[in-house]
Amino acid sequence: MKKYLITGLLVLVPLVITIWVLKSLIGMMDQSLLLLPEQWHPHTIFGRDIPGFGVILTFAIVFITGAIATNFFGMQIILLWEKLLNRLPVVKSIYSSVKQVSDTLFSDSGNAFRKAVLVQFPHQGAWTIAFLTGTPGGDVANHLRGEYVSVFVPTTPNPTGGYFLMMPKADVIELEMSVDEALKYIISMGVVAPANKLPKLLTQ
Repeated sequence: MKKYLITGLLVLVPLVITIWVLKSLIGMMDQSLLLLPEQWHPHTIFGRDIPGFGVILTFAIVFITGAIATNFFGMQIILLWEKLLNRLPVVKSIYSSVKQVSDTLFSDSGNAFRKAVLVQFPHQGAWTIAFLTGTPGGDVANHLRGEYVSVFVPTTPNPTGGYFLMMPKADVIELEMSVDEALKYIISMGVVAPANKLPKLLTQ
């Protein structure tokens, strides 16, 4: 009986979590319907709400925005809009920070999560997986002696939260695993281990 219960959990838990995540994403995207006039809402046209209709609208907005931003006139509009936002005191700091992060994450030339690495955290002798994000910059680099790298240590099982650390390059070990493999390893809390490979010292 115990065997059947465990097998049932192994089958149903990933399915339930997947459905929950998809439902949450669809519900979040459906909030884009608030941008439409009330008479254009599905419950007004069809007499009932249609789950997922906001997903179509969200993708349409993203696609149209991307199409506009890639032509010359659209780029000029975006530049004017950014100049306006950069003149607003509070908005400027928020918008510029978010834009830098989004450019790094979504741009083809972005450098977010370059490599999976092994670091000692939260204390000596305890090891965890982190992601190389770059090198310290600005005035911070002036106060660090020697070679340092910037790493992001995600939490588990939710890797969207975590800690940003600047560590000596010599204390960071590059792992022979892809970023996707490392994320699966973290999310599964070590259950889904990637294939065993020989580690090497960080060279980049």
